[in-house]
Amino acid sequence: QVQLVESGGGLVQPGGSLRLSCAFSGSIFSIYAMGWYRQAPGKQRELVATITSGDMTNYADSVKGRLTISRDNTNKIVYLQMNSLTPDDTAVYYCNAARVNFAYWGQGTQVTVSS
Repeated sequence: QVQLVESGGGLVQPGGSLRLSCAFSGSIFSIYAMGWYRQAPGKQRELVATITSGDMTNYADSVKGRLTISRDNTNKIVYLQMNSLTPDDTAVYYCNAARVNFAYWGQGTQVTVSS
Protein backbone atom coordinates (compact mmCIF):
# COMPACT_ATOMS: atom_id res chain seq x y z
CA GLN A 1 0.00 0.00 0.00
CA VAL A 2 1.41 3.36 -1.03
CA GLN A 3 1.81 5.96 1.70
CA LEU A 4 2.56 9.62 1.12
CA VAL A 5 3.69 12.05 3.82
CA GLU A 6 3.97 15.75 3.04
CA SER A 7 6.08 18.24 4.95
CA GLY A 8 7.48 21.74 4.60
CA GLY A 9 4.34 23.85 4.80
CA GLY A 10 3.99 26.91 6.99
CA LEU A 11 3.48 30.64 7.13
CA VAL A 12 5.44 32.81 4.71
CA GLN A 13 5.29 36.46 3.70
CA PRO A 14 4.28 37.50 0.17
CA GLY A 15 7.27 37.18 -2.13
CA GLY A 16 8.80 34.47 0.02
CA SER A 17 9.69 30.87 -0.72
CA LEU A 18 8.93 27.41 0.64
CA ARG A 19 9.91 23.90 -0.38
CA LEU A 20 7.41 21.12 0.12
CA SER A 21 8.49 17.50 0.32
CA CYS A 22 6.50 14.32 -0.12
CA ALA A 23 7.97 11.06 1.13
CA PHE A 24 6.75 7.94 -0.70
CA SER A 25 6.72 4.40 0.68
CA GLY A 26 5.11 1.04 0.01
CA SER A 27 5.84 0.46 -3.67
CA ILE A 28 8.22 1.17 -6.52
CA PHE A 29 8.44 4.95 -6.61
CA SER A 30 10.03 5.33 -10.02
CA ILE A 31 7.03 3.92 -11.93
CA TYR A 32 4.53 6.40 -10.49
CA ALA A 33 3.58 9.76 -11.89
CA MET A 34 3.69 12.22 -9.00
CA GLY A 35 1.82 15.43 -8.51
CA TRP A 36 0.99 18.30 -6.23
CA TYR A 37 -2.55 19.57 -5.86
CA ARG A 38 -4.00 22.27 -3.62
CA GLN A 39 -7.31 23.20 -2.11
CA ALA A 40 -8.10 26.67 -0.83
CA PRO A 41 -11.00 27.31 1.57
CA GLY A 42 -14.31 27.16 -0.27
CA LYS A 43 -12.71 26.00 -3.51
CA GLN A 44 -12.26 22.70 -5.29
CA ARG A 45 -8.96 20.86 -5.26
CA GLU A 46 -6.88 21.88 -8.26
CA LEU A 47 -3.77 20.60 -9.99
CA VAL A 48 -0.57 22.51 -9.29
CA ALA A 49 2.12 20.43 -11.01
CA THR A 50 2.86 16.89 -12.11
CA ILE A 51 5.96 14.95 -13.04
CA THR A 52 5.95 11.64 -14.88
CA SER A 53 8.19 8.65 -14.33
CA GLY A 54 10.21 10.00 -17.26
CA ASP A 55 10.59 13.44 -15.64
CA MET A 56 8.17 15.25 -17.93
CA THR A 57 6.54 18.11 -16.04
CA ASN A 58 3.26 19.97 -16.33
CA TYR A 59 2.14 23.09 -14.46
CA ALA A 60 -1.02 25.05 -13.87
CA ASP A 61 -0.85 28.38 -15.67
CA SER A 62 -1.12 30.23 -12.38
CA VAL A 63 2.16 28.80 -11.06
CA LYS A 64 4.33 28.62 -14.18
CA GLY A 65 7.68 30.30 -13.62
CA ARG A 66 7.26 30.37 -9.83
CA LEU A 67 6.82 26.75 -8.73
CA THR A 68 9.03 23.82 -9.71
CA ILE A 69 8.31 20.14 -9.22
CA SER A 70 11.13 17.60 -9.05
CA ARG A 71 11.66 14.03 -7.92
CA ASP A 72 14.43 12.03 -6.28
CA ASN A 73 13.95 8.40 -7.29
CA THR A 74 16.75 7.18 -5.03
CA ASN A 75 15.22 8.58 -1.86
CA LYS A 76 11.59 8.34 -3.04
CA ILE A 77 10.79 12.00 -2.54
CA VAL A 78 8.97 14.52 -4.68
CA TYR A 79 9.54 18.22 -4.09
CA LEU A 80 7.68 21.40 -4.85
CA GLN A 81 9.89 24.48 -4.77
CA MET A 82 7.67 27.54 -4.42
CA ASN A 83 9.05 31.02 -5.08
CA SER A 84 7.47 34.48 -5.33
CA LEU A 85 4.50 33.33 -3.28
CA THR A 86 1.32 35.39 -3.16
CA PRO A 87 -1.74 35.21 -0.89
CA ASP A 88 -3.53 33.38 -3.74
CA ASP A 89 -1.17 30.45 -3.12
CA THR A 90 -2.65 29.94 0.35
CA ALA A 91 -4.11 26.42 0.47
CA VAL A 92 -3.65 22.91 1.74
CA TYR A 93 -1.18 21.20 -0.59
CA TYR A 94 -1.62 17.50 -1.30
CA CYS A 95 0.81 15.02 -2.78
CA ASN A 96 -0.52 12.51 -5.30
CA ALA A 97 0.89 9.29 -6.74
CA ALA A 98 -0.78 7.81 -9.80
CA ARG A 99 -0.31 4.73 -11.94
CA VAL A 100 -2.83 3.26 -14.40
CA ASN A 101 -6.03 2.83 -12.35
CA PHE A 102 -4.52 3.64 -8.97
CA ALA A 103 -4.19 7.01 -7.23
CA TYR A 104 -3.00 7.76 -3.73
CA TRP A 105 -3.11 10.95 -1.65
CA GLY A 106 -1.20 12.32 1.29
CA GLN A 107 -2.81 14.02 4.25
CA GLY A 108 -1.88 17.51 3.09
CA THR A 109 0.26 20.34 4.40
CA GLN A 110 -0.96 23.88 4.99
CA VAL A 111 0.69 26.78 3.19
CA THR A 112 -0.32 30.27 4.28
CA VAL A 113 0.99 33.36 2.51
CA SER A 114 0.32 36.46 4.57
CA SER A 115 2.02 39.55 5.91
